Amino acid sequence: MIKRFIIIVALLSTVFSAAQEGTSSPYSYYGIGLTKFKGTVENQSMGGLQLFSDSIHLNLRNPAAYGRLKLTTFAVGGSQQRTTLKNDNLSENTNNTSLDYLAIGIPTGKLNFGLGLIPYSSVGYQTENRTDQTLSKLTGRGGLNKVFLTAGYAITNDLSIGVDANYNFGNFQNKTVIFQEGIPLGSRIINRTDLSGFNFNFGVDYQRDLGNNLRLYSAATYAPEMNITANRMRNVSTITFATDGREQVIPPDVNVNFADEDLTLPAQFTIGAGLGRPNKWFMGAEYTSLQASAFNFNSGTSSQNSQYRDASKFKVGGYYIPVYNSLSGYFNRVVYRAGARFEETGLYVNNEGIDEFGISFGLGLPAGTNFSNVNLGLDYGQRGTTNSGLIKENFFKLSISLSLNDKWFVQRRFD
Repeated sequence: MIKRFIIIVALLSTVFSAAQEGTSSPYSYYGIGLTKFKGTVENQSMGGLQLFSDSIHLNLRNPAAYGRLKLTTFAVGGSQQRTTLKNDNLSENTNNTSLDYLAIGIPTGKLNFGLGLIPYSSVGYQTENRTDQTLSKLTGRGGLNKVFLTAGYAITNDLSIGVDANYNFGNFQNKTVIFQEGIPLGSRIINRTDLSGFNFNFGVDYQRDLGNNLRLYSAATYAPEMNITANRMRNVSTITFATDGREQVIPPDVNVNFADEDLTLPAQFTIGAGLGRPNKWFMGAEYTSLQASAFNFNSGTSSQNSQYRDASKFKVGGYYIPVYNSLSGYFNRVVYRAGARFEETGLYVNNEGIDEFGISFGLGLPAGTNFSNVNLGLDYGQRGTTNSGLIKENFFKLSISLSLNDKWFVQRRFD
């Protein structure tokens, strides 16, 4: 038991230093960046559905799902994404590797618990604009992370409720460098915002057997609008470039600290339903309403050509298992998953909605004892548009996760 806790603490400590998820999207310039977290690889492979829950997998999107856990479950996932960015004239490819989540669920009876770390959103972009007289570069990096503690309670065998308490932390930095032709010195402005604060997510999960080996699945989650603290600072300096390409500051530089502000995290409501035969197949759909118009973030780089509006998301997905208890064929026990999604981000640039569409596929590969498994996922998606001078992104994401199960708190018996 002690060794397990030491391993968990060591993993969490390592991940904290690299928790900010990478991206290379110009749309991460706006707001708190791109919301990258789509749930576990199992969720992602079914179109991002947070509806489905069982007794051996973590569902990090619906806290009520923890009420169904029967085994202590460790989950860790990461991904590799290749993105093609294009406008009417140019096309460019980028690659990003990221850690997506690290979590543990601990059943203790009807009341079960979970904790973990999620790199929730990401900022990462680099643009360059050249004219006959001026060279300007804009770069950004950072991200918002969540440490969460979850409690899920099984009221009955059919009904569970739960709550996530999330501590949000992270920072975003953007840097603007401008050089004029014929002038050896340039100007640099660095804006940094540090974020911290709590928010909550409430969930309910209801499943009921309908007869003929069919089961009804339904779930809903609600995250109320809440404020977290944003602390902004700015550095203005004159720079030149050293022979090795590094920026060198010419003293003096100026630091400006702004008063703390409230950043509003919008309310979000999701509801979904599905039908399936346990350990054989499942199909479901869900709808999300995001009150993004309440979003008020100002990182110091606000653009008059952008705004946030209320948004909706639609997802469908499911899985199929040929023979879950087959002893003769390994691939008969593999879980085959697929799904599709259409998501409005709520962000509008030049009056164009920055929407996202994706299709996904996945495999759940049995590994070891106690129903542990390795999960593989492939996601193809599109984001944005080339209308109004904007950029369209096409991306392929390959994800992998481990879902490891064990029995804790087993009462020992002696004859």
